[in-house]
Amino acid sequence: MKLSIGSDHAGYALKERVKGILAEHGHEVIDHGTHSEESTDYPDYGHPVANDVENGTSELGIVICGSGNGINMTVNKHQDIRSALCWIPEIAHMARLHNNANVLALPARYISEEIALECVNQFLATKFEGGRHERRVAKIACS
Repeated sequence: MKLSIGSDHAGYALKERVKGILAEHGHEVIDHGTHSEESTDYPDYGHPVANDVENGTSELGIVICGSGNGINMTVNKHQDIRSALCWIPEIAHMARLHNNANVLALPARYISEEIALECVNQFLATKFEGGRHERRVAKIACS
């Protein structure tokens, strides 16, 4: 699977760990940065991930910042993005299953690396259920 990933400085260490695990499992990863723990602005990394998912350059995206909120809000400004802020694997699972989320947002300062990786695994392993959820998901977009 081709994935796009981005983080600010607070999410840098977790991004690097997630990116490494994804590559070990054979995924192609487009890394939009940041590339250090030097203070930076999360929108600079969220927008490119959202663009990749919107235009089909990547199948799914993963974004990370300190609380997860700022970068999640950023990517959700994009019309075709459904980003879910997840802090336990069950939420990542349900975000894909019922909401057809196409971006996973992680709060680096509030979850362990182990839980973050479990969230990533659930997000990637779960397929959209469709059915009754399709009409609900269709109502998310503003037209």
